[in-house]
Amino acid sequence: MTTYYSKDHEWIAVDGDTATIGITDYAQSQLGDVVYVELPDTGKALTKGDEAAVVESVKAASEVYAPIDGEVVATNAALVDSPANVNEDPEGGAWFVKLKIADKGQLADLMDEASYKAYVETL
Repeated sequence: MTTYYSKDHEWIAVDGDTATIGITDYAQSQLGDVVYVELPDTGKALTKGDEAAVVESVKAASEVYAPIDGEVVATNAALVDSPANVNEDPEGGAWFVKLKIADKGQLADLMDEASYKAYVETL
């Protein structure tokens, strides 16, 4: 499994033709305590840059963007009942959606872990 990162602070773990998407630890730390998560319907087609989910915290609401094109094949329904999981395990069990990848070429526009860490240091 290979993990990529976006400048919008999403991570994307690729396993074959499936991509699991969540937000980074940096993103959850900026949001504060997450109190609500809204997920898309399974089967929804997402285009790179589309809203893939909504996260609300005690500080603000924020969108989670699709870093690539794909079709939603699964959502993490546990986050709806326990949104605080986003703060507890942002880069693991608190993923938002799984997409069937439409264009693997779009992965080239994303960063690897070292590049993402260097990017965060500039913020």
